[in-house]
Amino acid sequence: MGKENLLNEIRELVRRVTKFRFEGGSHVEKARVQAYADGYMRALMDAELVDRKQLLQLIGEERQNTLRAA
Repeated sequence: MGKENLLNEIRELVRRVTKFRFEGGSHVEKARVQAYADGYMRALMDAELVDRKQLLQLIGEERQNTLRAA
């Protein structure tokens, strides 16, 4: 899996977390998605595939896009 595919996976996870946060739903499901996203991002940082700055920029952009679409 290439770096772009990994970043697309993070984008999808951030979209899911943002939707759960603002649309409501099960706390258990929201916590599960958040934990999965956090772990995935940590693994990419530990593998030095992304740095903190890149990740924060990606998360901010994806949250804004998700909220605009809602």
